[in-house]
Amino acid sequence: MSGSTKYILVSLPTSISPSNDKDEALTALRSTVSTDNGITIPFKIPDFKIGAVDTLLTQADDLGKLESSCAAVVQKIGDTLRSLLEGDEEKIAQQKTVNDKPADQYLRAFSWNKVKYRADKPLTELISSLQKELVSIDNDVKSKITQYNSIKTNLTALERKQTGNLATKSLTPVVDPKLLVQDSEYIETHLIVVPTNMKKDFLRSYETIAPMVVPRSSIEVTHDDEFTLYAVTTFKKTSAEFQHKCRENKWTPRDYKYVQGGKEEESREFEKVNRDERKVWGEALRLARTGWSEAVMIWLHVLTLRVFAETVLRYGLPLDYVCGLVKTNPKLAKKAKTNLDSTYSYLGGNSVGRDKKGRVLKDDSALSSDTGVGGETEYTPYVYYEFEII
Repeated sequence: MSGSTKYILVSLPTSISPSNDKDEALTALRSTVSTDNGITIPFKIPDFKIGAVDTLLTQADDLGKLESSCAAVVQKIGDTLRSLLEGDEEKIAQQKTVNDKPADQYLRAFSWNKVKYRADKPLTELISSLQKELVSIDNDVKSKITQYNSIKTNLTALERKQTGNLATKSLTPVVDPKLLVQDSEYIETHLIVVPTNMKKDFLRSYETIAPMVVPRSSIEVTHDDEFTLYAVTTFKKTSAEFQHKCRENKWTPRDYKYVQGGKEEESREFEKVNRDERKVWGEALRLARTGWSEAVMIWLHVLTLRVFAETVLRYGLPLDYVCGLVKTNPKLAKKAKTNLDSTYSYLGGNSVGRDKKGRVLKDDSALSSDTGVGGETEYTPYVYYEFEII
């Protein structure tokens, strides 16, 4: 099956088979979808506690919102993994497992976690529990990524200081303190970064751009491919004007004060932040991997509750229905849905009819009072949910 994978959960009353048998109903569903359009397997749903219809309507609406949140969190954590692994799809796929299994294997063998989410609890309690877990996972991953990004930004700044050009890098390793006038009451040394193609202009005019510049005081400290660093001495009382004139001429004054042992201190700081970055990167990766897995599991439990709630609301009691999971792709999903609409449109009563060519029609007046539970914008005469795990 080419293209990205799409999954469909479909719930139908067992009355779609003449015998009202679940196995035969599943066979009918599988035949309708067609093996050309996807693989259909049974999807088991526990018998949850059912309350009043009004309560169930509210719960179905809450589940619709929660399912949207699940999809958003799964995608967000997926983006986090992509960022941490710098877009390496092979490595990303290795991290995207659910309960230590490939996502597709988890879905095919899905079983409601009865230990963690007891099926005999009220739906409201189950929904609340799932929502709290999702929020906790989202916050934990978000917090760790914020920590990592902060350290990464710090490391990038330190790397720029070590490897950047003379306009941005640290001057501690390149400036000999003997070149600087220090502890003088009247004069001081400025370090000026000059673009290489402006060296002649600088040397010709630096003495005259401001008053009280010490003549012939310029010393070339070092240079790189783009810039040359000069030391120039002026009287302190005109330092501000000299720096201002330098900027006007597109020469960059660099703030620098010699500190004994500064070179070693910068090296130690870089090594520490580099170690911290690697450590927190590993923590963020592990947390994102675990968070993605747990968020997908929560999503499937929420979808299970959605299917159950809408099945009760659509088909009523006693509950006699069959649920199937269809594995397909976006293109074939449309064909599968067309087949389902064509075969099971009668379940919608007046909501769905056919034109003279047998094509499915929908009665808008009926839809106005029955647009699907959970805020679904597209009405189907049966319980139908599509999702992609990315």
